[in-house]
Amino acid sequence: MAIDYSPTGQEFVTGSYARTVRIFKDDGGHSREIYHTQRMQRVFCVKFSCDASSVTSGNDDTNLRLWKAEASEQLGVLLPREKKRNEYHEAVKITTNTSLRHRHLPLSIDKACCSQAHHESMTETTRKKEARRKAHSAPEAFNANIT
Repeated sequence: MAIDYSPTGQEFVTGSYARTVRIFKDDGGHSREIYHTQRMQRVFCVKFSCDASSVTSGNDDTNLRLWKAEASEQLGVLLPREKKRNEYHEAVKITTNTSLRHRHLPLSIDKACCSQAHHESMTETTRKKEARRKAHSAPEAFNANIT
């Protein structure tokens, strides 16, 4: 429904009818961050801030919401010890690659996003099954089942 590029040009943010705000890397296929709330309706506009640290979204429920571009990023002044800890955690994330791609979505949003692809795959599976049944059965037996 809405899209905006970050000032750096390396990321873009989208807002959709699925009631989510997603941030993508320009060279990746999956979203880096997914934002949603229970009361949020369809997203009509999204905009990166000038420093690319936050995203603003406008919704069907006439609310503006402000999101952090990096969900796990701390706001405010960091002590040197905290900076070292954050750098270490980023290095561990890159080397282990555990659950970085997993994002929890409510069931209603998950079904809305994936229902079309799931329906198409089920239709394809049913078509293949019927073709196999027809190919591996006697012609008179298959016609007898239809009538």
